[in-house]
Amino acid sequence: MLDHLELPENDRPIYQRLADAIGERIARGDLAEGEKLPPQREIARVLGVNVTTVTRAFSALQQRGLVEARPGRGTLVVSRESEDAGFKSAPSDEADLIDLSVNRPATSAYLEALSALLPRLPRDRRFGAVQDYHPPEGPLWARSAVAGWLQGIAGDGDASRIVLTDGAQHGLACVLRALTQPRDIVLVDQITYQGISALCRSQGLDLRGLPADREGMRPDAFEDACQTLRPRAVFLVPTLHNPTTVTLGEERRRALAAIARRHNVLIIEDDVYRPLLDTALPSFATLEPELTVYVGGLSKCVAPGLRFGFVVVPRAVLGNVAAALRIDCWSVSPLIPLIATSLLEDGSVARIIERQREELQRRQAILSEVLKPFDVQSHAVSPHAWLHLPEPWRGASFARACRQRGVGVLPADAFAIGRETLAHAVRINVGAAPSLGDLRQALGIIIGLLNAGHFELSGAV
Repeated sequence: MLDHLELPENDRPIYQRLADAIGERIARGDLAEGEKLPPQREIARVLGVNVTTVTRAFSALQQRGLVEARPGRGTLVVSRESEDAGFKSAPSDEADLIDLSVNRPATSAYLEALSALLPRLPRDRRFGAVQDYHPPEGPLWARSAVAGWLQGIAGDGDASRIVLTDGAQHGLACVLRALTQPRDIVLVDQITYQGISALCRSQGLDLRGLPADREGMRPDAFEDACQTLRPRAVFLVPTLHNPTTVTLGEERRRALAAIARRHNVLIIEDDVYRPLLDTALPSFATLEPELTVYVGGLSKCVAPGLRFGFVVVPRAVLGNVAAALRIDCWSVSPLIPLIATSLLEDGSVARIIERQREELQRRQAILSEVLKPFDVQSHAVSPHAWLHLPEPWRGASFARACRQRGVGVLPADAFAIGRETLAHAVRINVGAAPSLGDLRQALGIIIGLLNAGHFELSGAV
């Protein structure tokens, strides 16, 4: 099991080297899920170290979410799915499960608007264009509608700087493929949107997580990383950050933009949640328009089923991003842009967003009421919340305990860049509950687990 265990040769403390060695065996599959580790005294005897060193190594492994201690059973390897298993793109259809692990619209406003729109579409003057090819950037009339919607936020109303995509994730993929090279370094928050991890891994990019505080990425950490790592880009979610819900204040935005300018680091601004926020804050695209790629879409504020995204690109690299999209799919299907354009033009998007805000406010009020005794980061119109777990809970074990009781939440390790500083938290998507009653029921289960604490974790209850 741990025969011939060799500690890495480096200057890290012995307990960390031991944790690294065991973690490597878990990663390789030499230690199977659910397998029991040898007693700490036995490991200490074999390696010739004291038991305290082994205890600290086991604690480090538990902090990384790789093992868990079970009273009466010893220390077990945590059951883990593939690295991308936490990257969920659809809610579970499992019976008797209230799935709060995926961002979904809190109302049926989009379906109602779409039902009213569809009979009118054949009479639209642009309807005939849905059967034709279009330039890779997308049809000009759709880009013009987006440019108008973004006026004052990004692009200065210039439709020629916009490329339409099949959702924001597709936009991110095109941007990274067009503007980076394998082994380029991309900086992100240590806890961040999980889709960027999968994209960077698939394109051979070196993703580095930087520490953040309750106001977002720390400027001192960003400055140090720019000086020592020479990154190609920094990825930021400045509004209602996924998953922590942090919104960067203007001062923090200007500080980060100044550092990026000084070191010529491309800013990739994922601003899909901005329409939900009433407060007007300057985007990075307005602070540094020739250094920022602005990524947006209607999935988070209207509906994820409307795969309508867009990127606002500096003129110097517009052709690169359009070429990347052309390689993918030639151009997006014009039917979706026609639907999105019509909803933008007749005011439906604004009405849908307002209904979403009102419903999210009701749901966030319920969450604040139920989880008041605990450390929860959120915002009145955020579709999700970030629950910091009290000891002895860990994200993975808490998510499993919730699921066993019929509630789906997403643990912090789904969003973590590296394991060294894994947060003990879970994301709760308040908009995903089918009703307010379902949300109360799910939160009741969550608060029960939090209050039970040690007893639930140990299996004593």
